[in-house]
Amino acid sequence: MAMFRALGRNIPYLKQQFVALLGNTSTSVKFICGVVLLGYGLSYSEEAVKVLSVTPGYLMPSSFWLWTAFTFCFLELHFWEVLVDIVTVGLCGKLIEPLWGPMEMMTFFAFVNIGVAVLSTTFYFILYMCTFNTDLLFSVHIHGLAGYIAGVSVAVKQIMPDLILIKTPLGKLSNRNVPLIVFFMSLILWIVGLLEGTYPTMFLSGLLVSWMYLRFYQRHSNGTRGDMADYFTFASFFPNVVQPPIAVISNTIYGALVKIGLCRKVVRRFDMANPTGITILIPGVDQHDMERRRQIALKALSERLSKSHEARDKQPLLSKPPPKTILIPSPTHGAEPSNIPHTQTSPTPVTPVVPSTFTPQT
Repeated sequence: MAMFRALGRNIPYLKQQFVALLGNTSTSVKFICGVVLLGYGLSYSEEAVKVLSVTPGYLMPSSFWLWTAFTFCFLELHFWEVLVDIVTVGLCGKLIEPLWGPMEMMTFFAFVNIGVAVLSTTFYFILYMCTFNTDLLFSVHIHGLAGYIAGVSVAVKQIMPDLILIKTPLGKLSNRNVPLIVFFMSLILWIVGLLEGTYPTMFLSGLLVSWMYLRFYQRHSNGTRGDMADYFTFASFFPNVVQPPIAVISNTIYGALVKIGLCRKVVRRFDMANPTGITILIPGVDQHDMERRRQIALKALSERLSKSHEARDKQPLLSKPPPKTILIPSPTHGAEPSNIPHTQTSPTPVTPVVPSTFTPQT
């Protein structure tokens, strides 16, 4: 009861936060959030869950429930999953949509979710071929936006890879580490029984599908496709220790996909704009990558300049040097020179003027 009373007191605050999150987003983001809420209401009906979610045995021949590949992502069975979906879609509208545009964001949403439906169904069909357990085909219901959440984490890694989220005693946690860490966390929660088995399956499928789309197929405003940056390779998702063997495996798979025509080898043309008309072909480099590298370099330079200015401002002011004493010899022979102090008030040297007749003081 105490939990419900605390929740009731915090409902106005939570409502205010959600309104602020979705206030300036596009119509497509609000539509997705509204349909997710509607799908949660329909989840109380077992027949609706069966009809709207992807069931591997019904998506494949001979049933062909193809509409479930478009409806499964809007169906959630738990309210906390609905909250996570709304926050993820809202952040996507705040961070990614201004860079990509509403149409590209919806294309990414559709591509990732349809790919998750197909890849997850294929995974359960392979498990059925290994175990001959029919429950894997007809008792498993794939639903929710777990795959799209993985896709958003991959997109954030592509856009802001070096943004540090948390500093821990073991090291710094940046956007590069989020996709793989969330996947292993979902796997652990499934092992202890806090998550359904479909969640890590969908998350891993969304990670793979979104990376393939952003790596090879996404069309940019300059006419290029994909992102062949070195820090967006498949091996970059893993720790540095295991990246070399992962790179060998992923490059082998990529070479096979290029041969069968599913992926194409990317070769960029650069016209040097000189009278000789020389054109250089450089594989794996594009203007999108070069522009992002330039932005990263400018950001690093700006941070260094700000740190140098702060360090210079913190240094104590140096005290003024003591006044210089100039010895002027006496014109009279046999007399000792007198010490006449002369304070230099100008940075330019001052030449003392000696009178023609000078009598030393006694």
